[in-house]
Amino acid sequence: MSMLTPPGIGGKYRITGDRYPRMSRPRNRRRLVFTAFGSVLALGLVGWGTLQLIDVFSGDSGGQKVRAAHGTGDCPRGDKHPDENAKSGRSDSGQGGQHGRTGGKPPKPSQITVNVYNATTRSGLAKDTAKELEKRGFKIGKVGNAPTQYDKKVKATGILLGAPGAGDGAFNVLGTQLADAQTKNDARDGKDIDLIIGNGFKDLVKQKDADKALAALAKPSPAPSGSPCR
Repeated sequence: MSMLTPPGIGGKYRITGDRYPRMSRPRNRRRLVFTAFGSVLALGLVGWGTLQLIDVFSGDSGGQKVRAAHGTGDCPRGDKHPDENAKSGRSDSGQGGQHGRTGGKPPKPSQITVNVYNATTRSGLAKDTAKELEKRGFKIGKVGNAPTQYDKKVKATGILLGAPGAGDGAFNVLGTQLADAQTKNDARDGKDIDLIIGNGFKDLVKQKDADKALAALAKPSPAPSGSPCR
């Protein structure tokens, strides 16, 4: 009998030899590790896919811009709040600026009364300019020296001064007669316009060129059709 055989055990349970039998480790732990890792990886992929779907199907429905149908630029939407349009200087028709064309027919020179004032040191300038404007169809109101606040203080060719409504057409019409004139508004109620002649004034625009400019005002060019914004 071998020394490895416990006392009282024999027969088929008898152990022969001088080494203990080798016992293998159970493999259940390794399987659990791989199973847990695979589950975590699968959950991560599912979560990532869900986020991608949410990002695709969600959009900025409250934005103020829409993509043009036939272009790549962003076009401003027409559903802005009226206060936002006022701050941006745009009207509902999309025309910006105070002195831009409104799309209506401009007034005729005979419908505009012009007060001519001389803010320079050259004598007789207001009288001569008024006579020339009268020949070109304008109505002439007052003629004389400029008010104290403008006298000898205007460096430009001139200033067109009138009520806020004058920017709708009268400024543009009279502006065809005087190059590079500045425009200002005051609190007057009438429709007359003051032409304050400044130190930069040399002469009125040639009548031929002024007539061409007036014709262009009466027939404004159509808006370009190539714009992607509608």
